Amino acid sequence: MGCLGNLIWFLFGGVWLGLGWVLAGALWCVTIVGIPIGIQCFKFAQLSFFPFGKEVRYGGGSGAMLLNILWLVVSGLPLATEAALIGCLWCLTIVGIPIGKQCFKIAKLALMPFGASVVTCS
Repeated sequence: MGCLGNLIWFLFGGVWLGLGWVLAGALWCVTIVGIPIGIQCFKFAQLSFFPFGKEVRYGGGSGAMLLNILWLVVSGLPLATEAALIGCLWCLTIVGIPIGKQCFKIAKLALMPFGASVVTCS
């Protein structure tokens, strides 16, 4: 399911979610202070392009919390809204529920990306 799911995902919505993360990363990298945040965006763009077979684990401390608050105000809400809306559209069909669940995984990640890590499921 992973390879086929990733192909369907990429063709029917994943490319737009991934490009949203790439755009956010590029905008953050324009400033010198925002380069670490931009690099994190590029890492999560890879997940947004091909999410099946990957899991997000959350952690982090107070530094991650401060960055998440800054992120949420500046870039997090548009990316989370985009992913949640696409996920709702996919969940309207029975066949699209697995893809919708991946959208919701990315929406949660868009709300708090710092302190999160992506691991490959076995």
